[in-house]
Amino acid sequence: MKVAAIQMPTVEDKTENIRTAGKYIEKIKTESPDFVVLPEMFCCPYQTENFPVYAEKEGGPSWQAMSDYAREYQIYLIAGSMPEIDEAGNVFNTSYIFDRNGNQIGKHRKAHLFDINVKNGQYFKESDTLTPGNHATVFDTEFGKMGVMICYDIRFPEFARRMVLLGAKMIFVPAAFNMTTGPAHWELTFRARALDNQIYMLGCAPSRNVQAGYISWGHSIVTDPWGQVRNQLDEKEGILIEEIDLEWEEQIREQLPLLTHRRIELY
Repeated sequence: MKVAAIQMPTVEDKTENIRTAGKYIEKIKTESPDFVVLPEMFCCPYQTENFPVYAEKEGGPSWQAMSDYAREYQIYLIAGSMPEIDEAGNVFNTSYIFDRNGNQIGKHRKAHLFDINVKNGQYFKESDTLTPGNHATVFDTEFGKMGVMICYDIRFPEFARRMVLLGAKMIFVPAAFNMTTGPAHWELTFRARALDNQIYMLGCAPSRNVQAGYISWGHSIVTDPWGQVRNQLDEKEGILIEEIDLEWEEQIREQLPLLTHRRIELY
């Protein structure tokens, strides 16, 4: 199967961001990707005060635009993430997943909120305006089950393992590591989760804007079940396209059966 990550810029105009996503999907239609992934908070600048302002209910205009893109281009679309507001007024960092007909087949609310304070580095507190989700997300496709997590979720090994135990063959990660955590941990974390779980991982980030309040590391990435980096962009806007061999993944799991060698009675 073929996957594509769109490393796009994010501006203050939500409509322009949605239009940019569509232009990139149009640009790669001749590649016939099966899965297309957008970045975390692709429709608004990644700052806590923006999330309630840009938030929409499920089924809102941004949701509808993503459904339309999936149907028009006959792709599975992991629509990055966007602020979602529920009936009670809670705001979530939410990734909607659409099938080739534009039907929503999954939805992941970021479960681990990014509340950090690194000395001489990054400070950010998502919990100021966001509510955490409460489940791991796996969805069905013609290629088998796939998983979705959002950015900080990837730092929790048991969360990725949970998706794999639920049958995920690949995990898609809309993400926005910053200039402190990106150089230190981005590639390392994607390689580690892929290696530990013998799975393909795809991280899709926004392109870097040094004038932004939160500066993205970029470097959208694909790692494989052997723990290797298959492809990685730099910080500029662009498209990562990669062929995924799920048969090879199964061969690795058979030849080095980590998942079946687990001694769960020790945990």
